[in-house]
Amino acid sequence: MTEKKIIAVVGATGAQGGGLVRAILAAPDGPFVARALTRNAGSPSAKELAERGAEVVEADLDDQASVRNAFDGAYGAYVVTNFWAPRSPEEERRRTRAEMELEQAATAARAAKDAGLAHVIWSTLEDTREVIPVSDDRVPTFDGKYTVPHFDAKAEADRLFTELGVPTTFLRTTFYFEAYLQSTGPHRTDDGNLVLTLPMGEAKLAGIAVEDIGRTALGIFRRGTELVGKTVSIAGEHLTGTEIAEAMSKAFGERVTYRPLTHDQFRALDTPGAVEAGNTFQYYVEAADTFTGARDLAAVRALNPQLQSFADWLAVHKDEIPR
Repeated sequence: MTEKKIIAVVGATGAQGGGLVRAILAAPDGPFVARALTRNAGSPSAKELAERGAEVVEADLDDQASVRNAFDGAYGAYVVTNFWAPRSPEEERRRTRAEMELEQAATAARAAKDAGLAHVIWSTLEDTREVIPVSDDRVPTFDGKYTVPHFDAKAEADRLFTELGVPTTFLRTTFYFEAYLQSTGPHRTDDGNLVLTLPMGEAKLAGIAVEDIGRTALGIFRRGTELVGKTVSIAGEHLTGTEIAEAMSKAFGERVTYRPLTHDQFRALDTPGAVEAGNTFQYYVEAADTFTGARDLAAVRALNPQLQSFADWLAVHKDEIPR
């Protein structure tokens, strides 16, 4: 019997990494086994993965030795950093979130190189400054050099894998459908109507269910080295705000009206991260054709036959959306 190959999954208790671990566990006859990397092997999420058959190993992207040890003997690794991870005031003073992502990506790239991994998938995003440069006075910038830090820093980190010669597939993700379970979903106005206020104008938004990111990553690993050195951009569906509202209306059995905000109105909202989120949506709009064009749904479905449309996802999660 051929020995199964180990895939080391960074962020295994998070959205993307957890999706990949579950995808591997759901295919017990497949060629891979999951090694779930987590900062706390005693957490309920980590224990659940262990009970389902994953090997759980403690590792922290701020500790290169722990990551190198966790990669030992593995065939491949899935690497994702969390720009939005909770941080202490001391950490906030020491380095920006973008600097943290770059340092963590460098740690993972060096560990992958040292471990001799055959295939790494790096979860990345586009550089928004190619569309909205920091010199564009229509948008506020961050640290004097970023338009959307959680996009731009990941794009900058791509070179860390390339320069070290790490055999890497660059997986570009997109807006999560799960955002509708939080503050991005519709809200009820004083007159009792449900209103969706995405600042997308009439542009199409590329969205995906987080579980499909993991399933698609597994599809990439199944292709062997075919996609090493390639960029794979993914989505589950491309929809306008009106189409999103119509899908919600059908799922809820209640009308949802799309009333888009401007990007400046969205940035002015009294919610955490509103400015960066507003910049993100402005990028989605201004790069709409190229951003959705890079995400060929048929190609994604070839990697992940279970790819969910927004309606598919809504059928399962509609009751979880606050309204």
